[in-house]
Amino acid sequence: MDIKIRYAVKEDCERMLELIHELAVYEKAPDEVTVTLAHFIDAGFGKNPVWKAFVAEIDGKVEGFSLFYIRYSTWKGCRLYLEDFIVTEKMRGQGIGKLLFERTIKEAKENDFAGMVWQVLDWNEPAINFYNKYQSYIESGWLNASLSKEQIQQFN
Repeated sequence: MDIKIRYAVKEDCERMLELIHELAVYEKAPDEVTVTLAHFIDAGFGKNPVWKAFVAEIDGKVEGFSLFYIRYSTWKGCRLYLEDFIVTEKMRGQGIGKLLFERTIKEAKENDFAGMVWQVLDWNEPAINFYNKYQSYIESGWLNASLSKEQIQQFN
């Protein structure tokens, strides 16, 4: 198996969006993905890109990725925020996630970021066990909060 970890390019976006949908199903939220392919491409490769990603390409096909951006913490400074990290179900357990995750850590190190942060669902034991191998600190006590686009549009 020929595994290649590389930066994502525009042409990867359609496949990446397929994997995002796979992740949403795994996370029991299949209807939550509302981003269009055009918006996804523009957000990564348009005039003002806001994300970067590494893809795991196996025998010419993208089978996983880590998508990230810079998050600024007033307490810590610039940190890499890992938004999505997925390896297709059929390819898990073959070291692909390890290669992607470690390349993402290296990105944070190369940019001298003050850390790397991400979220993991409390029921996702395989992911928690994976992150524990890196001695990750998984904190409790914080709750996610958000406003939808519709709620923002209704604001006066």
